[in-house]
Amino acid sequence: MIRLEGVRLSPGGGEEELRAQAAKLLRLRPAEFRDLQILRRSVDAREDVTLTYTLAVSVENEAAVLRRCRSWKAGRWEPEPSYRLPESLPPPENPPVVVGAGPAGLFAALVLAEAGQRPILLERGRPVEARRADVERFWSSGELNTESNVQFGEGGAGAFSDGKLNTGTRDLRHRFILERLVSCGAPSDILIDAKPHVGTDYLYKVLQNLRRELTALGAEIRFETRLEDLRVENGALTGIEISSPAGREVLLCGAVILCPGHSARDTFEMLHKRGVPMEAKPFAVGVRIEHRQADCDAAQYRQYAGHPGLPASTYKLSCHLPDGRGVFSFCVCPGGEVVAAASEAERVVTNGMSEFARDRENINGAILVNVTPEDFEGDGSPLAGVEFQRRLEAAAYALGGGGYRAPAQRVEDFLAHRPSLGPGRVLPSYRPGVTWTDLHQCLPPFVSAALEEALPILGRKLRGYDAPDAVLTAVESRSSSPVRVPRGPDGQSALGGLYPCGEGAGYAGGILSAADDGMKAAEALLKNQRQGDDPL
Repeated sequence: MIRLEGVRLSPGGGEEELRAQAAKLLRLRPAEFRDLQILRRSVDAREDVTLTYTLAVSVENEAAVLRRCRSWKAGRWEPEPSYRLPESLPPPENPPVVVGAGPAGLFAALVLAEAGQRPILLERGRPVEARRADVERFWSSGELNTESNVQFGEGGAGAFSDGKLNTGTRDLRHRFILERLVSCGAPSDILIDAKPHVGTDYLYKVLQNLRRELTALGAEIRFETRLEDLRVENGALTGIEISSPAGREVLLCGAVILCPGHSARDTFEMLHKRGVPMEAKPFAVGVRIEHRQADCDAAQYRQYAGHPGLPASTYKLSCHLPDGRGVFSFCVCPGGEVVAAASEAERVVTNGMSEFARDRENINGAILVNVTPEDFEGDGSPLAGVEFQRRLEAAAYALGGGGYRAPAQRVEDFLAHRPSLGPGRVLPSYRPGVTWTDLHQCLPPFVSAALEEALPILGRKLRGYDAPDAVLTAVESRSSSPVRVPRGPDGQSALGGLYPCGEGAGYAGGILSAADDGMKAAEALLKNQRQGDDPL
């Protein structure tokens, strides 16, 4: 087949126009195409606003067609090789255990189940159906369930997000993950969009179908089951202690894939107590900034703003300040809402969420400042970043006035160091509600100073980003894990049999990369098991 790059259509152009443009590039008639498929689709709003496609087309005598067209946009195309699941192995006497049912844990369990290992998947939270009810109750009433919330439960923190599937790396596993999500009910658009997203409404359905698939493959899934402790003999894992509504028990196992998520602070504390090597790592903190989606569309799409052929606009912004701090946007949620994401009592945490349609009034995203272990006040403990987060979240709770109301401020007032008294054109979407105040009272001075310096800079990059009525809501503290659990080339921690992976262990940053890392952990476990079974 022939690969065509950079086929451009104006908003609203359909399949007939796409075929016509492709035919023009190849100096053919559209009827001469035997097949045409879209490989990739993106929006280019840098100059004129266009939809840009990469296509694969099938024609007779491809070599002659390529010689005749002489376009740099055309070349030979062969489908990329597919990811191959590891070969099956006889299941061990004590099945491998996967801790955490976020993206890393789900796809680690999937690889193990496909290999016939009959893994046990443990999740401290509840199935997504019950979890969604718990989260909605929290948002409407401020009644927090510390074991079933935006951070804990089936699907992990990504279940209540925009469902972005972006990553900066290429890996055969990514296509496998996307195709598996589609087979479980995700929109097929994620296979071609340059910036794919599922949306929290589709993730709700996908997770249920993936659970059924895992169970059919022989996996055992236990919800409301917490990892409490490790059993260790001679430097190797022999079992784990777990608790559930049925009580506490010991689960014998020689291998645990640990996918704790970035908010499993009690798990980090247990690992540290058990002597598992850990280290504090850099992360980022800041606030959510909220604008009207129509204003963002107008700034980027100009005369095409509101066109039904265009998706809700988004952005990716960053700047480096003279003092070396980096400030950047993160987890932007077009047509979404700012959500309460606390998992501990009397602490306020914000995050963003969108449904697939991205059709709500506001766009929100985190605006974050890089922090390093040198910024954490403490004794150099690997858990110093956790305590740093907790102090921010407790300060935000106090400034919000309790009840998990979040402190909020208009950008104009934040830059002027005066408390806000209410909203302007942008109405905050955070529930259970916001308290208008001065965010300088809950943010560390270096974070406030960096945000003040960065907002006008970013406003010059995206018109209206620093608009007076844009709303800042505090605090965004869970952008990534504050710790890393080191692992060796064989995928194991210094504690034999423990395979740390995913975002919580410090090795991923989003749904796709976490799922990818979970697959790698499962592959490493199977490889080690296979080598251990081989005769010397």
